[in-house]
Amino acid sequence: MDNINDFRKQAHQMVDWIADYYENIEQYPVKSQVQPGEILDELPKSAPMQAESMEAIMKDFNEIIMKGITHWQSPNFHAYFPANSSYPSILAEMLTSAVGAQCMKWETSPAATELEERVMNWLRDLMNLPKSFQGVIQDSASSATLAAIVSAREKITDFNINKKGFVQSKLRVYCSSEAHSSIEKAVKVAGIGSENLVKIQVDSSGRMIPVQLENAIKADLKKDLTPCCVVGALGTTGTVAIDPIEEIGNICREFNIWFHIDAAYAGSALILPELEYLNKGIEFADSFVFNPHKWLFTNFDCSAYYVKDKAALINTFKILPIYLKTNTDDVVNNYCDWGVQLGRRFRALKLWFVMRSFGVEGLRSKLREHLSLTNDFEDWVMKDSDFEILTPRSLNIVCFRYNPNNLHNKKEINELNKQLMDKINASGEIYLTHTKINDIFALRFVIGQTNVQSKHVEQAWHCIKKHANTYRN
Repeated sequence: MDNINDFRKQAHQMVDWIADYYENIEQYPVKSQVQPGEILDELPKSAPMQAESMEAIMKDFNEIIMKGITHWQSPNFHAYFPANSSYPSILAEMLTSAVGAQCMKWETSPAATELEERVMNWLRDLMNLPKSFQGVIQDSASSATLAAIVSAREKITDFNINKKGFVQSKLRVYCSSEAHSSIEKAVKVAGIGSENLVKIQVDSSGRMIPVQLENAIKADLKKDLTPCCVVGALGTTGTVAIDPIEEIGNICREFNIWFHIDAAYAGSALILPELEYLNKGIEFADSFVFNPHKWLFTNFDCSAYYVKDKAALINTFKILPIYLKTNTDDVVNNYCDWGVQLGRRFRALKLWFVMRSFGVEGLRSKLREHLSLTNDFEDWVMKDSDFEILTPRSLNIVCFRYNPNNLHNKKEINELNKQLMDKINASGEIYLTHTKINDIFALRFVIGQTNVQSKHVEQAWHCIKKHANTYRN
């Protein structure tokens, strides 16, 4: 493809393909049905020496690649957390790719920087976060959590580790035993060491127990260790349990510890006025992250990271070689100094498109619909004597299991539910995943895909029951 006319023709065909895909997405098995190595075996072992036509490339895409795709945008996708897209977000991504801007500094594309500042303020105010918070878009919550932990490390050590490095870490980071694995990874990458991540016991609802946190901090202080950062979960990955933010925040303030809140998935719910109570105690936080690319209909990757002390963040990451100096450095935000990445995509554009295309009320309406559908699903599970709810519902996730004969052997019930999940997913009708709750294998059903409707949830419940009935004695 070497001229604009060919590009125009192929681009129109590509848009038609995308529209057809979304129109027919329910015809695909939700979870890819291929075996390990199957796609690899169909791909040539070396790159082509001569140019190939777009027709040939698309033929292989349709016949080889598509059968190895799990369809995250299907309304029958109920696994993990969603990685949502939407039509305005897709259109914005097309423009982002076309413009191809490298948005590391204000000078390299002023609109990218200033749009990012504006939409982050829109989100902050919409979620009723403290006005003192200033935001930046990271690629993922994992990167944002790393930024928080490294910033906490530097602030507690007066920025000396950046200068001199670690001799031996005496810093301690705390999170609940149900917190996301990205926290442990960040602690390792930050040089603090996984042995210095203290996992705090949770209650029967999966929430961090504040008194256990306080006891752990006091015990570390007696050992001449330095409490560095506490990570609270506003929605754990397994069950969307919400830690007692206000109580944890008070402890962090008392001991002068950086308090980071991981709201990667559940944070989107804060745009609903009726759920504003979830952010009680947010004023204690030093940093906060949530992912619009999970439950706010914006293509991956788009992670909203807010920090109270902008200077601490910038002092942690800023490096200014001569070739990056500009005349505007002292009067603008250069977001390359707000995290690990120097190179940055124009992520704010898709968030802007989504917020304007849906409007605040449109976004709220979508979330409310998902919450209502989840309530319906929970009711069906509760009323069916063959199934058990395993933990109180939090937002739009239901954790349950199948136990038709009132079995008492935990291992036997766990294996039954593992088999049921695998059978359901192998059917391609829906896709759901699992978690463990007190060593109980739990089926985990999330209702948050952009285009999910009541009919899809009803079909999913019928699918679960149909496959479960094959195990009845």
